[in-house]
Amino acid sequence: MVKTRKNKKRVFKKTKLKQMEGKKIPSVKLRTRVRVATNKRKKNPYRWKTVGTDSMFRNKKIVVFSLPGAFTPTCSSKHLPDFEKKYRDLTKRGIDDVYCISVNDAFVMHNWKKKMKIKKVKLIPDGNGEFTEKMGALVKKNNLGFGNRSWRYSMLVDNGKIIKLFSEPNMGDNHKTDPFSVSSVHSMINYIDSRDL
Repeated sequence: MVKTRKNKKRVFKKTKLKQMEGKKIPSVKLRTRVRVATNKRKKNPYRWKTVGTDSMFRNKKIVVFSLPGAFTPTCSSKHLPDFEKKYRDLTKRGIDDVYCISVNDAFVMHNWKKKMKIKKVKLIPDGNGEFTEKMGALVKKNNLGFGNRSWRYSMLVDNGKIIKLFSEPNMGDNHKTDPFSVSSVHSMINYIDSRDL
């Protein structure tokens, strides 16, 4: 019998994620839920809608931050709420919108948004992990029972081109901790100020 190591950790010394800076964002289709305009009270006034990343980023300056999962500690206590609080500070600096992308389905992202009382940041479900994989950010979190999730990062995207990307250090599978140091909203604001958008 061949013995295999469970939750084997890959460490990405030279990641594709870091190499995405200066390139176009991946072109993928994402499955989302949108509210249906109606005068009648419906128990579930939403419908499925496929949204392409090409249209999401076209002719816009967008700040994106991606995180391991909805409802998880650091994502809920710091990453998402901090970007929500600083949303207007970002728009005053020429940013058109802020997207939060996670490898979660549309229902989970919607309920997380409601729980966190998010009004400004758009929560984008990457349910199949296709966008995250093409970004080079997909990692295994089997040690936590999460399966495949996104490494934590943030980026500035101008008309579909990645201008700057902040990736947390020591990217790898089944990481014992959840690094959060460089992908914060404060790092992004400092960078934008240095560029004078």
